[in-house]
Amino acid sequence: MVKPWVDAGYYAVLVDPQHESHSVDGLIERIPMTLSDAMPRLGEIIRTHQVCFVAGFPPCTDVAVSGSRWFAAKAEQDKFFQAKAALVAEQCRVIGQLAGCPWFFENPVSVFSSIFGKPDYSFNPCDYTGYCADDNYTKKTCLWAGGGFELPAAFRNESLGKPDDRIHKAAPGPDRANFRSATPRGFAQAVFERYGAGLTTN
Repeated sequence: MVKPWVDAGYYAVLVDPQHESHSVDGLIERIPMTLSDAMPRLGEIIRTHQVCFVAGFPPCTDVAVSGSRWFAAKAEQDKFFQAKAALVAEQCRVIGQLAGCPWFFENPVSVFSSIFGKPDYSFNPCDYTGYCADDNYTKKTCLWAGGGFELPAAFRNESLGKPDDRIHKAAPGPDRANFRSATPRGFAQAVFERYGAGLTTN
């Protein structure tokens, strides 16, 4: 998601417990924490810098409708399992609002619709194959947004033919979740061109 921004000279802050350590690599700062734990640093950034865009990617494992058959078993282990997932989405929304810039958080078709209301937008990666031909696949992704965010217009490469369903056929394994949740590059480019290309990086 941040590659087009970093390539254009923007400083990007990535919060993810999967990061091995807190690091700054050129224009990318990686924070190996939950959003709750990273709030002091995020607050500092909001107070001292101009934040141009906020994108949130709450884990979908516990809320996606595609996994509903496991909800009952998960609830037996932790009755708050979906509330915890919703808290991450709410934190994304609050950070966007505090930053005062366009923002969204995304998820596949999920129970978030019954928590946050109907999503503001939805798209499939194949909608932006005009930017990245490798994204010719389907995966309905919903966006809850604010701060003036509007979904960029679709830009398809019609010569690619029918999109595939690789996401639904992803093989089991330790990398399956990250593969299924990766941000489509075409969508990332479309968002940048609408919200970052005309701004200054100073």
